[in-house]
Amino acid sequence: MVRCGRVELRKYGNFIDALRLYVKGGTGGMGYPRLGGEGGRGGDVWFIAQERTTLKSIRDRYPQKRFVAGTGAHSSIKALKGEKGKDREVCVPLGISILCDNGKQIGELNAAGERFLAARGGLGGCLATNFLPCKGQRRIVRLDLKLIADVGLVGFPNAGKSSLLSKISHAKPEIADYAFTTIQPELGKILYADYKQISVADLPGLIEGAHANKGMGHKFLKHVERTKQLLLVVDISGFQLSIKTHFRTPFETILLLTKELELYREELVAKPALLAINKMDLSCAKDNLNELMKQLQKPQDFLNSLQEEMIPARTLEFRDIIPVSTYTGEGIEELKACIRKSIDEEAEQENEEYQKKKLLLLQTSEQQTSRS
Repeated sequence: MVRCGRVELRKYGNFIDALRLYVKGGTGGMGYPRLGGEGGRGGDVWFIAQERTTLKSIRDRYPQKRFVAGTGAHSSIKALKGEKGKDREVCVPLGISILCDNGKQIGELNAAGERFLAARGGLGGCLATNFLPCKGQRRIVRLDLKLIADVGLVGFPNAGKSSLLSKISHAKPEIADYAFTTIQPELGKILYADYKQISVADLPGLIEGAHANKGMGHKFLKHVERTKQLLLVVDISGFQLSIKTHFRTPFETILLLTKELELYREELVAKPALLAINKMDLSCAKDNLNELMKQLQKPQDFLNSLQEEMIPARTLEFRDIIPVSTYTGEGIEELKACIRKSIDEEAEQENEEYQKKKLLLLQTSEQQTSRS
């Protein structure tokens, strides 16, 4: 229900969304058995989230991708307690998941200034270690970047996502009349008259089978996880990737996009969503739009003729459906207003839930106080 030739030569670009690093905590300092002196603890390796940092800049600056903290100072007659070794701090981008080499997630950094202890330094020599120093923790970790944006543009190739991003923001993505123009995520910001800013991510076009990692599907789909809301962009004339693939109507395109999101991660379909119906300047646009609106009003009436694997278990509920044309500018201002409204409503709802939890905790605390 709705509430109203050149491609194979292209690479994934210089954009890096995963990086493996070797981290090692510093070795502790030697103890001083005769006087009971303790060696200093080895330094730690810390990851610190910092804005304007990229995984590419880390790779370029540290090509060896090795980060080792300092050794703890030895105990001596002048200083029985050795000083701690120097910590090694590594600045990483916001929106990083930290995984062990076996794929298990051990942490994440989402806000500027957040820290994660990647490798702990070893103990200094002391009575418990027979005054011999301990080696620091060492391991290989993977930094996995998932973009953080308010809105993520989702669609099949050539739906006009890049053109749309350039119209609603100051971003300048590459735009061309062939599929897979966007080969790396692009970020833009919508600027409003009251200085409010909303970040929008143009994600590379999906293809059928993206959930099974077809066409680097996982590489692209994972960025959708870190967007607050979805903006599906659909070509009103339909979509066909190549002459070897099936033609899909706008209605089928919406169902297939929903299915890909659902199969990759079910929670994605629960995100707030808007629908931008693009290329309304085409001659077939009005008739196709009328047909699509009928199908979206009562989708169950039109599913019988479709293959079962195309039908998602849960259809997306769009907060707004906005016909647009990036060529003529039709609907662009309305779309920006709808994005703002949707983001503001979601923020207000989150604030209400927070206030309710806060009130509940206060009431519980008062009840416990009165009983005691």
